[in-house]
Amino acid sequence: MLPDVLPADSGSHSLIQAQSDAQAVLTWLAEHADRPATLAAYRKEAERLLLWLAPRRQTLAQVKREDVLDYRRFLASPHPAEQWLGPARPRSHPDWKPFSKPLSPASVEHSLTVLGALFSYLNDAGYLNGNPFKLLRRRGARKSAQEIERFLDADCWLHLQATLNGLPRGSEREIRHAERALWLFTLLYLTGARRGEVAAARAGDLVRRNGNWWWHVVGKGGVSARIPLSDELMDAFARYRLSLGLPPQPAANEDTPLICRVGSKGQANPLSDKAIYLVCKEVFGRAQASAPNDEVRAKLRAASTHWLRHTAASHQLEAGVPLLLVSQNLRHASIQTTRRYLHSEEDARHEASRLHKLKRDA
Repeated sequence: MLPDVLPADSGSHSLIQAQSDAQAVLTWLAEHADRPATLAAYRKEAERLLLWLAPRRQTLAQVKREDVLDYRRFLASPHPAEQWLGPARPRSHPDWKPFSKPLSPASVEHSLTVLGALFSYLNDAGYLNGNPFKLLRRRGARKSAQEIERFLDADCWLHLQATLNGLPRGSEREIRHAERALWLFTLLYLTGARRGEVAAARAGDLVRRNGNWWWHVVGKGGVSARIPLSDELMDAFARYRLSLGLPPQPAANEDTPLICRVGSKGQANPLSDKAIYLVCKEVFGRAQASAPNDEVRAKLRAASTHWLRHTAASHQLEAGVPLLLVSQNLRHASIQTTRRYLHSEEDARHEASRLHKLKRDA
């Protein structure tokens, strides 16, 4: 439940009926009800801000630029720690805390971007008069440069595959865990899909046209697209479905999730966005523990689910898939976004640098 704070003086010109900040935030969140992953992420950021404002006796309308700067520092180091930090638990748990750890610089910027969108919406609605988040100096260029490195090179990927193939299979439950992890990593790697898209997907979203399989997905920004599915991926899907006691190929309009919770055979409960993240982190942790060298170990320690999307882009380009097709498959708004993963261009530039040498007298 979102924390309520003092009612805002929104005036008679407001286009929404909210009588408090919590009601205003809920109105904004309702705009994203058709995108569960986005809704959950936005709700978390809004709730954290309202919880932070409550002891300060501030409303959203009273937030100034200085408050935003204070909040940015707070996200990087929540204080007092015992009030804000704790192990990840369900929101309904009595010991739930807003943070499991301080936010990374990238996560801080993401939080401020989300809250800026909230304030923009409430300004357009006439509920607020001003958006202090717009005054922040952004650090987008530095973030983009960092994102380029967030992928697994060939050595890391081969070691990760070996880890997946070596997962414990001593019991029926361990077998189901292993089969699900193998399918999950295959799906994320071969499609480059986002984990929220995977969590929301159903078997009926896969359709066959002219002998080829396609995945109809609603992605970032509510954009609808089709992702081509290779024979290798469909073979992996058939293996996973058989492990669940299902037919190898999906039926039309079938509601079975692409990724299911581990339970009794025949059950088909979807795995949540957060659970997909945790499954991947557990596998990354296993791979890290047996990494062959420090470089691979460091990469696997930092890796997350989204790294598999970057890895998919990088490896497709390295394999010679045309830049335009990779951009279309990953549904990038600009082909320049995809070009960042074309590491062969960087290698060529580095090789060319060897041609430029100091001129020395004979």
